[in-house]
Amino acid sequence: TCALTKDGRVAVYTGDDEKFEYLYRFVSRDKFDAKDRKKNTDLLDNGVLSVARFNADGTIDWLPLVFGKNGLTKENGFNDQGDVLIETRRAADILGATPMDRPEGIAIQPNTASVFVAMTNNSSRKPEQVNPANTRAANKHGHIVALMPPAGDHGADRMLWQFFLQGGDPAVAADGALYHGAPSEDGWLSCPDNLAIDPTGNLWIATDGQPKTIDKCDGLYAAPTAGEGYGIPKLFFTSPLGAEVTGPCFTPDGETLFVSVQHPGDGTSFEDPSTRWPDFRDGMPPRPSVVAITKSGGGRIGS
Repeated sequence: TCALTKDGRVAVYTGDDEKFEYLYRFVSRDKFDAKDRKKNTDLLDNGVLSVARFNADGTIDWLPLVFGKNGLTKENGFNDQGDVLIETRRAADILGATPMDRPEGIAIQPNTASVFVAMTNNSSRKPEQVNPANTRAANKHGHIVALMPPAGDHGADRMLWQFFLQGGDPAVAADGALYHGAPSEDGWLSCPDNLAIDPTGNLWIATDGQPKTIDKCDGLYAAPTAGEGYGIPKLFFTSPLGAEVTGPCFTPDGETLFVSVQHPGDGTSFEDPSTRWPDFRDGMPPRPSVVAITKSGGGRIGS
């Protein structure tokens, strides 16, 4: 997910969707030029890749993954910057980055510059492995953190962070769920995965894994990112049986929402699937699809 720094360079946030892996940010050396598309094609050739360390005081430090510095040396098996970029995970280990619970979806709220990052889950985390940004052992429900760049500058070396939500059933104390208010009976969620921001700034959350953690189909949820209702999700769309919802994307006017429906009928047989979505005809297998959702009568999705 890309954004511009205050001085016009490009910041690219990326997650490494594995248990105990890291959140990264690349900042280009050169500036974006809105008038020269060809020039912009080289922006990812030069810059600095960093990895995130989440601190208990609510700050996050971006640690540069640069050969020759902070232990990324020949003594530790790195011969040049190429080695650092091939063994990036090991380099991040050496720098002391924060191991996360499968960081995947990332979305940036353009009005506040807040960066939302989904941690899908990590059932393998032990009590002695919890850290400030991953506070639950056997975290089967996942969570979302919000990063707040100072003055909206995505090139800053230090930012603030906080929990946007921690998944799970708020009525079950053992889940350790966290919402900034009480979600409805259908509003709470598990396993946040893909994220998107609509034109009015709401965060849309697609889940991946709810059938295994809360015995509910995966779905698409929406939550305000500012003001009343901050961090309180509402259910908008439920996937077919065996499917997950991925890649939510809005048209600029917010009146059409595209979502992908992946692997409907997963875990069942071709001859007798749990669903025959979207055709619902005998003899037709379930098919992954892209769906365009519009509001009855027109208007902004979610209004």
